[in-house]
Amino acid sequence: MQLRYNYRAYPDASQRRALASAFGCARVVWNDCLRDRKEAHAAGLPYVKSADLSRLRITQAKHTEERAWLADVSAVVLQQSLRDLDTAYKNFFDSVKGKRQGRKVGPPRYKSKKDTRQSIRFNTNAFSLRDDGAVYVAKAGSLKVKCSRRLPAAPTSLTVTKDSCGRYFLSFVVDTEPDILPGLDVDVGIDLGLSAFAVLSDGSKIDSPRFLRRAEKKLKRLQRELSRKAKGSKNRAKARIKVARQHAKVADRRRDWHHKASTQIIRDNQAVYVEDLAVSGLGRTRLAKSVHDAGWSAFVGMLEYKAALHGRTFAKVDRAFPSSQVCSACGFRDGPKPLHVREWTCGECGTVHDRDHNAARNVLFEGRRIVAAGRVETQNASWSAGKTRTKVPAQRGEAGSPRKGQPTQAGIPGL
Repeated sequence: MQLRYNYRAYPDASQRRALASAFGCARVVWNDCLRDRKEAHAAGLPYVKSADLSRLRITQAKHTEERAWLADVSAVVLQQSLRDLDTAYKNFFDSVKGKRQGRKVGPPRYKSKKDTRQSIRFNTNAFSLRDDGAVYVAKAGSLKVKCSRRLPAAPTSLTVTKDSCGRYFLSFVVDTEPDILPGLDVDVGIDLGLSAFAVLSDGSKIDSPRFLRRAEKKLKRLQRELSRKAKGSKNRAKARIKVARQHAKVADRRRDWHHKASTQIIRDNQAVYVEDLAVSGLGRTRLAKSVHDAGWSAFVGMLEYKAALHGRTFAKVDRAFPSSQVCSACGFRDGPKPLHVREWTCGECGTVHDRDHNAARNVLFEGRRIVAAGRVETQNASWSAGKTRTKVPAQRGEAGSPRKGQPTQAGIPGL
């Protein structure tokens, strides 16, 4: 099982220059190799192999006058950039052929030095952990790192990232064993919403923190100041960083709150069922800002990987399931209702329902039905049991692609 641990790094001035050079070299290798493959495709030539690109755009390019500075950075960074390009092409080809489920993946695109996020990757040959808590990175030196927790095992790879507001992060991938929690006899269905972030089937509600809405006043002021600065000026660059820092604060608060809420739910319940919402579609409506402020996809992704990590059962209920139309007491389908109707009475049995609580109970019943149908045979089984080795998604944007057309379950395979 693979987990990802992220730590904040504080490089000094010379190390920042070395990392900036590594970011630029990795970007140049990516663009050169991508250009060769696009030109070959346009000319009707065969797909250019990675070995040929590595020899031409890395090994031989270092001995040319216009690319001699590629030798100033670690060769591992350049090779990993080419491997990332191969992965991007593989994802694109698999998406076109239907092998990759979920949203369609487009072909790789050129990278720009003006991109808000820059990253490079290292394998175990190009970095090491020091006894004093620092991390040695090839051609950059020992980086000062603020370690909030210890790594459970030796890392297998390292990604150095610079975000839009100039912060540096080290992301370690670690192979570790699952941490199985004691079994419980409680399961829960979750209905996600906007007025309340989540309503559980036991009647409890989780209020929506609305971090973006609370920061809007300051964001508006900072964005007005940014719009008044001359393009290309140093003052505009300073104002842009101020806006980026404020957005980063909002994102950090939301992520921290998601982790705390999802961990509490996983610890308190043996099985968790949630509705598979069409977040990308809702993000194009008049509720877009509130939908993105809630961060449902990130929250559900955390529930999924933490369920697999701690031996809990997790299932997604299909988005077409009419959770708000069915009476959870008698099962009578009372038809669709507009969003402003928050409470309704069943026309069959006369039960008065809170809309969100009733939907959460229906999600719970449907989730139990999915488990009973055999898609999840035991609390520790999964759809890939005995076939593949499940990789638990990392915390930062690596929740995996949903499988279209059927609910998903997560668990610990092979147990």
